[in-house]
Amino acid sequence: MAIVWQKNSGDDFYEVRSAGNSLRLYRYGVLHTQYNPHHPVGGNLWDLFLIPAFFYKPMAIRRVLVLGVGGGAVIRLLNRFVRPEEVIGVELNPLHIHIARRFFGIGRRQARLVHADAVTWVRSYRGPAFDMIVDDVFGEEYGEPKRAVTADSDWCNRLRSLLSPRGVLVMNFATQAELRSCACIHDLDIRKQFDSAYRLNKPQYENTIAAFLTGTSSSRQLRQNLIREPGLNPNVKSTRLNYRIRKI
Repeated sequence: MAIVWQKNSGDDFYEVRSAGNSLRLYRYGVLHTQYNPHHPVGGNLWDLFLIPAFFYKPMAIRRVLVLGVGGGAVIRLLNRFVRPEEVIGVELNPLHIHIARRFFGIGRRQARLVHADAVTWVRSYRGPAFDMIVDDVFGEEYGEPKRAVTADSDWCNRLRSLLSPRGVLVMNFATQAELRSCACIHDLDIRKQFDSAYRLNKPQYENTIAAFLTGTSSSRQLRQNLIREPGLNPNVKSTRLNYRIRKI
């Protein structure tokens, strides 16, 4: 593994490393982003952010909002397999935007990257709805990853208000406890605004990815759509798209 780039930024130490055709972003030695253009589906956590787009036919996902860009692996996956007309990525850390652009190939064609606080941006947004919203706004507490924005009723209502009538809200939770406390689940007024909800995970990760749908679909429809997409067929071992899904 070769070191491509290093930088101290305040209390943070970043590295971009290469391993074959794969690029990896590390923060204090912890892997934050990984992408390989030759094998975009790598069997890792970032695959789970892509999968919910296929609850609907991919051409239905035209506008995507990504809150928390990181290195941009999710944006690369969406551009590769979903091909939306517009992706907006909101990122608080300007260094992440620099890394996404310089090392992970997030140019203007891939996404419009905005340096802003996600909460402030969402509150002030006055534009057309999104077919898919990815909420991956994370920070750390005592060295452990933790959601930077609590998924309370106010936050969930704001995200729901930005979704199209047939859209999907994708949220990353570091633990099962975080997921259970999400207002999209326990607040009945919010829950009834979604047609269904699912959780996706991989055995090697503690994180759970939740998908809240405003349109009708099912895990069976999801799998059928994945099978039809070249490079994502879960029945083909070389795809490496392994996941567990359960209805919430």
